[in-house]
Amino acid sequence: MNHSVAIENLSKRFRRRDGAVVSAIDNATIHIDRGEFIVLLGPSGCGKTTLLRSVAGLETPDSGTIQVNGQAVFNSAAGVCVPPERRQLSMMFQSYALWPHMTARKNVQYPLENQRTRRPSRAAMKDKVDAALTLVGIGDLGDQYPAQLSGGQQQRVALARALVNDSDVVLFDEPLSNVDAKVREQLRIELLATQRRLGFTALFVTHDQAEAMELATRIAVLDKGRVQQLGTPAEIYSRPSTEYVAKFIGNTNELPGRRVTGSAAAIYATDVGEIHTGPESGSPEQATLLWRPEAGHLFHEQPTHMNGFQGRIVASLFMGTHTEYIIRSAEVRSRVWTSQHGRFQVDDTVWIGIRPEDVMVFPNTSSTSTTDARELEKAAS
Repeated sequence: MNHSVAIENLSKRFRRRDGAVVSAIDNATIHIDRGEFIVLLGPSGCGKTTLLRSVAGLETPDSGTIQVNGQAVFNSAAGVCVPPERRQLSMMFQSYALWPHMTARKNVQYPLENQRTRRPSRAAMKDKVDAALTLVGIGDLGDQYPAQLSGGQQQRVALARALVNDSDVVLFDEPLSNVDAKVREQLRIELLATQRRLGFTALFVTHDQAEAMELATRIAVLDKGRVQQLGTPAEIYSRPSTEYVAKFIGNTNELPGRRVTGSAAAIYATDVGEIHTGPESGSPEQATLLWRPEAGHLFHEQPTHMNGFQGRIVASLFMGTHTEYIIRSAEVRSRVWTSQHGRFQVDDTVWIGIRPEDVMVFPNTSSTSTTDARELEKAAS
């Protein structure tokens, strides 16, 4: 299949000053279809920016292949490494990288003036720049210099410059991280609308989970240079393939468990009693059981139609859209989110109910962590 971008078995290593070798990209494979909006998501140091820069030609991988629109731009075995300016890509940088001595118009026009092939005429160039500035909502600011523009306006100039030469593939390196939350939210909406209108393929780097969920056709979650999971936002959140992905995306509560019966819909013995799991959860002998705070339900009486265990509310945090309760059951602390503001109070004894299908099951590789709940309890006390 002719993918818009095809990354296969890509690896990149760096040698630190102390001589240690670090894998920034570890055998990564991602196939991107035309018109997709793919988000590379992960913590600092996970390799997402190195992967993006490798596609752009700003980093040279050690092994693997990269194809753009069916053409090899990197192939370690064949000795192919096409320079950045010949990859027919556009890129929007985190810092925007605007020339301070050029007006917004001149900044947007710059890639057109420096095209090695298909350079448009002056009249056509002006029309394309006007169209790009208008598209991003700053058609009246073309004569302003970057220092005269707000952060959001500078971001729009950088976006117009990335779009002006009609590239089929546009790369984004955390382009929204330098503006405040309200502006960032509006720019996300505008960027997604622009991408859908023009139909270009987007490869976008961020560490912001909400941003990834809102923008992505699919999300690639990275850790230590490896692609842990590639899937839709719903798949990543609701059906994580690894414990790392489940814990990294959103919030989770954790219980170690030992299987006592069942193979498909298993039952696990835990510190808070037996927990029933769904038929698609898997059934390792020793498991880590995870469930999200919004999957928990609070009751004054023991629930009969779902998993239930008793605890005492030790902290309550009003979050606007919901109230977060920290509940202690023996040595286990759980976080539950509910929209039932004021129904429960600190020191109330309650039952936590969890549906079996909301319990995520993974082979047990670590001990139970209650750090987040403990810290929230301290903050609320």
